[in-house]
Formats: sequence, structure tokens, C-alpha cells
Amino acid sequence: MSRKGYFSYVRVSTQRQGTLGTSLDEQQAAIERYAERFNLRIIKQFEERETAAKLGRPVFLDMLKALRRGKAEGLIIHKIDRSARNLKDWADLGSLIDRGVEVHFANESLDLNSRGGRLSADIQAVVAADYIRNLREETKKGIYGRLRQGLFPFPARPGYLDAGKGKPKRIDPVQGPLVKMAFETYASGKYGLNTLVERMYELGLRNKRNKKISRNGLTCILKNPFYMGVIRIAKTGQVFVGSHEPIVSKSLFRDVQNVFAGKRLPKTHKHFFAYRRLISCAGCRNFLIAEIQKNHIYYRCQSRSCPQKTIREELIEKRILDAFEKLRLTDHEHSLLEKYAREYQKEAPERLNEAKKLLEIELSQIENKLAKLADAYVEGVFDKDTFLSKKNEAIIRKEEIVEKLESLNIEQTDNLQDFHEFLELLKTASLSYKLGTLSEKRELVQIIFSNCEAEGKSLKIKMKKPFQTVLDRDRFPAGRPRQATPRKIVAWVKKVLFEACPDGYFVRSSRQLD
Repeated sequence: MSRKGYFSYVRVSTQRQGTLGTSLDEQQAAIERYAERFNLRIIKQFEERETAAKLGRPVFLDMLKALRRGKAEGLIIHKIDRSARNLKDWADLGSLIDRGVEVHFANESLDLNSRGGRLSADIQAVVAADYIRNLREETKKGIYGRLRQGLFPFPARPGYLDAGKGKPKRIDPVQGPLVKMAFETYASGKYGLNTLVERMYELGLRNKRNKKISRNGLTCILKNPFYMGVIRIAKTGQVFVGSHEPIVSKSLFRDVQNVFAGKRLPKTHKHFFAYRRLISCAGCRNFLIAEIQKNHIYYRCQSRSCPQKTIREELIEKRILDAFEKLRLTDHEHSLLEKYAREYQKEAPERLNEAKKLLEIELSQIENKLAKLADAYVEGVFDKDTFLSKKNEAIIRKEEIVEKLESLNIEQTDNLQDFHEFLELLKTASLSYKLGTLSEKRELVQIIFSNCEAEGKSLKIKMKKPFQTVLDRDRFPAGRPRQATPRKIVAWVKKVLFEACPDGYFVRSSRQLD
């Protein structure tokens, strides 16, 4: 009987294999029968649930260290592929054999001290390593096949549920809305990650173990494009259009990334100035800085060499109020806009079809572009990084077009409502400004104005479209003077109606409005 004894090592690749197939108990039983037959004493058992294709198995490495220190005379393993399916681990075992450590395989009659037995074992180890490489390649093919179908072949992310093999993930009716709320809350810029973690935990957001989602876990969620319908493989940088229903829109996801980039972080101020960073200097283009002097608010250019004088807030308000008064429509102008808005609504189906055709053409062009990119990459026209960058850009644009096509009917229905709200704003802008609080005044100026420039003691104002078009209505060239409705009015109405509708969906009609 041996003095020091032998180690035994058993392994399965996964927890599931521990109960099915060649289980740990079955391997250990075979090893014990082998030890009893050859009168070998087992002094310690090593058990591991880890693939042998992976380097760095902790139990296996600990066992090798103990053998190098002479803690046992040898080692008994069930089969060669239970010990190593990568050549590095097999080489480590070979070095121990060369040092005189006995290695036995209970299921294989191999004399590792002989040249023929060692060669046979080496061949079996190489075959096992090749088997793993082939299995890995086949697994990759299966995974990328699923990804190209838009399926996510991994466990569902928080906010989603697994729907079965070959099916897209479905939104968790409980956790999904909470994930969307986390995006919306963080996009507001009012909450830090630590505060948001606690807030979402109180509302019921949990991870897969039904515990609080950590700060790092929440960051991963908020930065993962999976939630806007795009699957991104972090290791390779590749992206695929997912077939699962997105939880958040593309715009909301971009807003969240802007907050992470520091582009939308709100700043706190000791004093609230209604026109802070809204008025620029005509000379040096810098924003005027507000300051309080003798209970009056002045806006001053801080550039030393700039000759721009200070402007009191009362003068700014008077100029803005005059501009709002000029926006007010006459009854005739209002009725014309209402009339042509109804005409616009009647023509909506035709414009809708036209817009769909344009988007479908662009979608087809992107499909062709992706095919050409793949061909160019195969032919070596550009490197992998350039290929992935161009491919990802095209895929994201494709997803945006698909989203536009899906929401086109809703957007067209909302256009007329937006136009009526625009008309109502024209009617009430002056009164709303007079009666509003400082924050309401600031918000109204931000909605309507695109630029305010101070030059001397005067203020030059430029409004956003279509407000500027309404303000400039007297500048439209006149047509024949005897028309009941002059051409300049019709041209102005058409321009206002066009600009008041969201970009991207409105297509100019070839017919004359009049």
C-alpha cells in the first residue's frame, strides 16, 4: 500500500451535467473501483464543475500545486478528457509525469511511463482539444445565426422574460415598465445613479435573484441598446437588429447617453434669471451674464475688449412682449389657416403613402449598402474596425427607419392637433407671457425664440420656424392686387402650414392650396 496516497479528480462542465449523464458520483465510483483493484489509497477528492476547455480552473490548479509540493504520490482521473481539453493543462500534467508523479486514468488502460502509452495519451488529448475547438465553432455559428434572425440567444435581461427557444424575448409586465421609468428618470438629469438605485428598488425593480440592482448593474441597463431594440455584442462590437419589442424609444435612449456624457446635467443657481444664456452679444457672440445692481437685473457682456453696453431686464421684456404682440393673427388670417389645415388633413393619406415610399426606398438602399459592405470587407477593401463602424451605423439607421414606418400613422394623426396647438399659442403668447412666472416666461421664450442678440441698447430677435414666418408675413411678395385672397396670403399660409408640421413625415403636395 502506498505511503502518501493518491488524489482523485472528477469534473463536469455544468451544474446540469452533475445530475445527468456521466455525473460526478459515477466518475468517483469508477475511480474508487480502479483504486481498489490496484491497491491505491485515495487521500483526497477534488471535484469541479467547470469546462476543461477553459484555462484557470481553480480546483484543478490547486490540485496541481499540491502535487508539485509532494502532498501525494499520484493522481487518478476518470478519463483523459475529464482532466484537460486544452493543450496547456495537458502539458502541465505531462510535466508532473516527467517528475515522477503517477497519473492514472480509471477508464483507459494506458502506461504513461512507456513511450507508446504516452504517445497514445497525447493523441487522445489532442483529439479532445480539437473536439472542443470544433464544438466552440459550431456553437458560435448557432449563436450568430440566431443573432442574424434578431433573436437574443442568452438569458433575458432585466425587464424581459424568456419566451422559449427560437422566440424573441417578451417584456416583463411588472419589471418592464419599471425599467422604462428608470430610463425616463435618469434622462431628466435630476437623479444620480446612487439615488436612482434606491428609488427604483423602492418602486420594485429587481434583478434576476429578486435583489436590489447595484449601481453597476443599473449603469449596464441604461447603456445597453438592447432596450431600444438593438442587440450589441460587447466583445466584438457588432450590432444586430433585434426582433424583440423595445422598452424605450431611440430618442429616450440617446437622451440617457447624453446625460452619461455630461451634456444634459442640470446646474443649480443661487439666483434665477429668466434670460440666462438666452441672449448673446452681437459683437463677440458670448452670452450676456446676468447680475443684480441696486435691485435691478442687468445683462452684461464679460469680454473685456467688447464695447457692448449693459441692458436692463425691463428693456428686454418690453422687446420680447412687442414681438409676441406681432405674432397675434387677425381673424381673417386665423380662418385661412384653419381652412387650409382641414385641406391638409384631407390630403394626409396621400402624403402618408408618399412618405412611406420614401422611407421604404431608403430602407432598400441600406440593405444594398450592407450587402456591399460585406463584399468589400471580404475583398479586403477596408479593415475590420472600419467595416464594423460602417455596418453598425447602417444597422442603427435601418432601425430608425423601421421605427418611423411603424409610428407614421400616429405621427400623421398628431400633426393636425399640433397645428391647432400652434394656432392657440399664437393667440395666447402675449397674455401668457404677461401673466407667467419667471420660469414660465423663460420656457415660452425657449419655445418660440431661436436667437436673441444684444447690440448696444437694442435687442435683435429671431424666432423658430414657423413663428418667424408668422412674424415676417408682411414681407411676402404681393400678387395680383384684385384677388379676393391675395397670393401673398396663400403663399404665407402654405409656408406656415408646412413649417408647423414635424420634419420627416410631411411631403409637399404638388397641388395648389388655392
